[in-house]
Amino acid sequence: MTDEEPPIVERGLLAMSDSEWDEAVRQAAVIAPLAASDVVGRGAVNDAATLLGVSHRQVYVLIDRYRRGTGRVTDLLPGRSGGGRGGGRLTPPVEAVIDGLIRKRYLKRQKLSLAVVHRDIVRACTEEGLPAPSRSTVARRVAELHPTTVARRREGADAARPLPSAGGIVPEISAPLEQVQIDHTVIDLVIVDERDRQPVGRPYLTAAIDVYSRCLVGMVVTLEPPSAVSVGLCLAHVCSDKRPWLEGLGIGGDWPMSGKPRLLYLDNASEFKSEALRRGCEQHGIQLDYRPLGRPHYGGIVERVIGTVMAQIHELPGTTFSNPVERRTYDSEKTAALTLNELERWLALAVVSYHGSIHSGLAQTPAARWDQGITESGKPPVVTSPTAFLVDFLPVLRRKLGRTGFVIDHVHYFANVLKPWIARRDRLERFVIRRDPRDISRIWVLDPEGNNYVEVPYRTLSNPAVTLWEHRQAVARLREQGRAQVNEQELFRMIGQMREIASTAQRDTRRSRRDRERRSQLKSGHNLNVLKPPRDGMAGDSPPAAPFDDIEEW
Repeated sequence: MTDEEPPIVERGLLAMSDSEWDEAVRQAAVIAPLAASDVVGRGAVNDAATLLGVSHRQVYVLIDRYRRGTGRVTDLLPGRSGGGRGGGRLTPPVEAVIDGLIRKRYLKRQKLSLAVVHRDIVRACTEEGLPAPSRSTVARRVAELHPTTVARRREGADAARPLPSAGGIVPEISAPLEQVQIDHTVIDLVIVDERDRQPVGRPYLTAAIDVYSRCLVGMVVTLEPPSAVSVGLCLAHVCSDKRPWLEGLGIGGDWPMSGKPRLLYLDNASEFKSEALRRGCEQHGIQLDYRPLGRPHYGGIVERVIGTVMAQIHELPGTTFSNPVERRTYDSEKTAALTLNELERWLALAVVSYHGSIHSGLAQTPAARWDQGITESGKPPVVTSPTAFLVDFLPVLRRKLGRTGFVIDHVHYFANVLKPWIARRDRLERFVIRRDPRDISRIWVLDPEGNNYVEVPYRTLSNPAVTLWEHRQAVARLREQGRAQVNEQELFRMIGQMREIASTAQRDTRRSRRDRERRSQLKSGHNLNVLKPPRDGMAGDSPPAAPFDDIEEW
């Protein structure tokens, strides 16, 4: 989040200010271990009350909320209050001014004093005709900030980063999923499209490795470059039971490594620092940590495992090898033979085989190491609804609600569930919305009075499901035609024309084949891991489109 963003004043999960969210995360870190215990001793309650600055009774209330919830940060949030005794009396605009100026003035390396920040808040409120808060109110808001956040913003990243070890030695990992590393790579293989078996280019792999056991605990293969969505898909794959996915691939092997990681260890790429990933991980109690700059060996485990996979990829037809010298005169495109579906099935089989092979660094198989850790530390929690989990990691949009629903990038969305909010839309701020770039036919809207998402489809249900890249291509072509204003009907007409051109071309270009393969993914669910192998194991036509509900639940 940048300092230039307007203050966030809507309420709800993603609508909380940074200080409110940090406080909820801090409480969850203390309460979650207590809630997991069958018996909570008085001493533990005393310690928690001291750490959180609340009463003993409030600690028991928080434990009860967490146990009755689903293991998420927002389970600890109290019911909404309209003010009065024990409730907040400041109006949302005043809260927005306080939150915005604390972020822009107090949480800066200039380290302004509380008195200076309070004066700025009073001045801003006066200019906007709002009642000015007292200095003690501002002081309470500052005191509620997480100490790590304050240290990082006022002293610098080095002051806030806990040193992982002394002497550059990575700390020992003692249990499965205690630390999971995620990384991306472009696969050294040219794949072909489902229809004509013509080359479409190299796909991308996002892989997650459990450091304790060296097991691959999740992966995603896609034609799209690495993004926050790739990370969210991979994380959903990590946390979910993989048996339905394996059955969809027609694989009888076992891949039991699933569950919520305690910590994700990532590099410093932008997709690993998105708001969606940060808040999604905090919502589900997953910590984030990043490699120290200039120390690439800190992420070497995931890179070594990916390197092992790539070495096996080099044995497949259509490989590009690792470099031109190694490839020599080998024609990768001419020999390409595997579709994206077939490649993912091959990778899944390779992973199952890898888990049963002796790992030189462990002196045992990764599967045996995993089983040993599970026996000692217990089975990790598994996500029961991958779709609901994935929504927490999709890109975030913020929009006002109109008389006919939401309009996002020239596309209208409406559902009956919006009607109560439409009736009082003038009193509501911007809504928090999640959208899946792979299929923009529906969005998920955060209830402004709660912490749940509601699904909202196209207002015109006859419009086809499209990807965001396809939508943007159509908008660009309409602009090229001199259309100053783009309406929804013209937009989908252009998308239809583009699809017709791509599907009826006498000689497909590589780009049009890749575009068609992306649409095939949208229909058959490649990116959602409900792949079905070609009939009789042979190449054939693309599988028929599956119902969207089936696609989403993969």
